[in-house]
Amino acid sequence: MNPFITDDFLLESDKAIKLYNGYAKDLPIIDYHCHLSPCDIAEDIRFDNLADLWLSHDHYKWRLMRAAGVDEELITGNAPAKDKFFAWAKVIGMAWGNPLYHWTALELARYFDIYEPLNESTAEEIWDKTSRMLSEKNMTASYFLKVSNVELLCTTDDPADDLSFHKKIKEDGKITTRVLPTFRPDRALKIGSPDYLEYIKELSRVSGIEINDIDSFKAALVSRIEYFHSMGCRLADHGMENIPPIFISDKDIGEVFMRRLEGGSINCISAGAFEPAMMIFLAKEYAKTGWTMQLHFACRRDNNERLFNALGKDIGCDAITGYFNSTATLSRYMSNLDKEGLLPKMIIYSLDPNMNEQIDTLIGCFQQGPDVMKIQHGSAWWFNDNIEGMKDQMKSLAMQSYFPGFIGMLTDSRSFTSYPRHEYFRRILCNMLAESVNKGLFPDDDKTLETIIRNVCHDNAARYFN
Repeated sequence: MNPFITDDFLLESDKAIKLYNGYAKDLPIIDYHCHLSPCDIAEDIRFDNLADLWLSHDHYKWRLMRAAGVDEELITGNAPAKDKFFAWAKVIGMAWGNPLYHWTALELARYFDIYEPLNESTAEEIWDKTSRMLSEKNMTASYFLKVSNVELLCTTDDPADDLSFHKKIKEDGKITTRVLPTFRPDRALKIGSPDYLEYIKELSRVSGIEINDIDSFKAALVSRIEYFHSMGCRLADHGMENIPPIFISDKDIGEVFMRRLEGGSINCISAGAFEPAMMIFLAKEYAKTGWTMQLHFACRRDNNERLFNALGKDIGCDAITGYFNSTATLSRYMSNLDKEGLLPKMIIYSLDPNMNEQIDTLIGCFQQGPDVMKIQHGSAWWFNDNIEGMKDQMKSLAMQSYFPGFIGMLTDSRSFTSYPRHEYFRRILCNMLAESVNKGLFPDDDKTLETIIRNVCHDNAARYFN
């Protein structure tokens, strides 16, 4: 069988091949948003087989397997690891058009020197070879980060986390990749959640501040921002279904918080107003500290109540929501911060691809020096990080804004072998640039093209996050 992944994969011209191999291929990776476990990194976790490496936490794969009619026992159940892998091999071998097909092929090629496609007929041979290599080469977490040329990665961490594993990573000095936390305060803002009072107790304990009103709650969060900053954190992240349109006064937010703290009920309007009000407060703190604020929205999570009750969150039951169809509330949010001189650097991601142009025109309203592209349109996210999704996001950004200032790709992944996604992105980028040159739409100037490629694939992120 001819190899599937070749040197010119996704590169459709000699110019594209030259750009990729000359300028993009060997650049280090800055993965500024991922969901790798700091515990797994600190413990330098080992993997026994591809089921362990690929299928343990990857809800992308679980989702595809369910769509192909695979029994849940072979997805998240207690079936033998080899049986799960064979079920995956059968599914992915037929998955035309799904980016997982390409990612799987790239991961086999880059980490295991396997260039034939994974399918039902090759599964046995690939299982045996990869299991042997995982054992003989001691292919642990640190191994995958090193061979992937990951310079820096940012995990996703709750304000109540003591960051003990980040301390261990730093103190051990065994991991050559720099690993930093990201401040993700979603649980602190979801005032209507059933476990909210328990969470407040935990936040109070770890911050050393007794939380008995809104002011002490804010003080506890500021204390955690300061602690995270001391540990190298420079990013915050907020995930929500939509940017809520309701903004309330400090007095009202204090009354809502006290009512919840005292065990009273909170209606959906009050709960919905609490989060954006607190996000204004936190954004100002991020601006003062010099952090970047990430906003992820247009995602409706945990749609399947039955599976959520059985398996919990992050199991592949999330969907794009089109409810957020206007930039009005986001514009008002940003404008309120800008008026006070406290609009932080910001990365905006929408899971709705129809919002590309809306985001790209909106960010142009709030750019200001000395930062290049202070407000960023984040790379094609989640369901959109496929060939067409990446191209659409980059085309829109280029048409409506300043593409050479783009901070490029991230993994948003829980997998240590997800880094070929950066290669995927870089190949697509180089092919797009080469296509413009070949069509006479941009000069054939290698110095300019190299600068754009280096900026987008590495250098912009290094500068943007200091």
